[in-house]
Formats: sequence, C-alpha cells, structure tokens
Amino acid sequence: MTETITSVIGDYGLYAVFGLMLVDAILPAASELVMLYAGAVAAGAFAGQNVTFLGAEIDSTFWAYIAIATAGTVGYVIGSLIGWGIGYYGGRPFLERRGRWFHITPDRLDRAESWFGHYGDWAVLLGRVMPVVRSFISIPAGVLEMPLFRYTVLTAIGSAVWCFGIAGAGVALGSSWEHFHESWRYADYAVALLVVLAVGYGAFKLVRRRARRRAIESTTEG
Repeated sequence: MTETITSVIGDYGLYAVFGLMLVDAILPAASELVMLYAGAVAAGAFAGQNVTFLGAEIDSTFWAYIAIATAGTVGYVIGSLIGWGIGYYGGRPFLERRGRWFHITPDRLDRAESWFGHYGDWAVLLGRVMPVVRSFISIPAGVLEMPLFRYTVLTAIGSAVWCFGIAGAGVALGSSWEHFHESWRYADYAVALLVVLAVGYGAFKLVRRRARRRAIESTTEG
C-alpha cells in the first residue's frame, strides 16, 4: 500500500493528496503516510516529483508545503461532510445493514456512541488528531445528529492541525520520511489500545449506571 500511495502522490501531487484525504475521512486511507510523503515532496526530496497547481510548478518549498497541507485539509473536510451526510440520512439501521462498506461494525458504532457520550464535542476535535480514530468519526457523528455547523468547524480545526503538522514533519525530514513512518506504527498501536481502554471504561460506567437506575426503579415500584 505504501508504494501505491507514494506513487500516486508522485504522479498526481495536490490532486492525489486531496482525493486520498477525502477518502480517509470515511475509510482508512493512511492519512499519516499521505501527508508525510507529500510534505517530503514539497521539500523537493525526490527528483522528478514536484508540486504543481493548474499546470504551474510551485518552486518555493514554503508555498509548496502550504499548498499540500491545504489540499489535504480541504479534501478531509469535504470527505467528513460526506460521511456526516451518510450517517445523518442513512441512520443507524442503514449502518447496521451496510456498515461493512465503511468498515463500521455495530460494535464500532457502539464504541463511537460511547466516545461521543463521554467527550461530547471534544470527540470530533480530539478524534481528528488521533491515528486510527480519525477515520471512524464522520459517519457516527451524522448518525448521532451532531449539529452540522459545529461539526464542520471542529473538523476543520482538527484536520488543519493534523495536515499541517504531519506535512511539516515531512518537509523537515525530506528523504528520511520513511524512518518516521516506520516509527509511527507504534503510535497507532498505542492510540488504538488507549481508545479501547477508554471506550471499555465508558461502557462499564454506562452499564453500571443503568443497573443502578433499574435497581432504584424496581425498589420504587416495590
């Protein structure tokens, strides 16, 4: 997958970054790799790979970086809006039937609901800057009917931080980007573990709260 993504970015530049990040907002499409490699391209780390816009080459590393990061941010925000729309108009019944198309199982949807219930609006902002989690925020946000304006603003902020930050690392690392990419896998594993633990704890508290409420209701009825 790494070779395919880097090849596409090398061939299509800004347009590839935009398209891949749009997809990543709904389905995992290795956004870390996309922005990191694109940042290295912006730095001129690879012969024959330049950042162009409307046929004109961007010579300045700074402006190439701005263009790459902006393309990633805009693509991700648009993809996030599409994901929100799928969740909002399709609803939970649609996802329970067709969620596998988006790698969203009923269990993942339950975790997302717990995540939103625990963190509220912060679930979107935090989710956009976390590996793994970021690709599973958009559709559940629509299912849970998060207000669109607030969702869009939080998504734009989080996505800009992510895209400009990772692309900046790519610019700084240049041709050494791959060493950073290899190390990033451990961050993915750590975040995934933390998310599972946090969701599990939230689910435990929810079950305990419901059990308490049922006990109180049964005592009152008795």
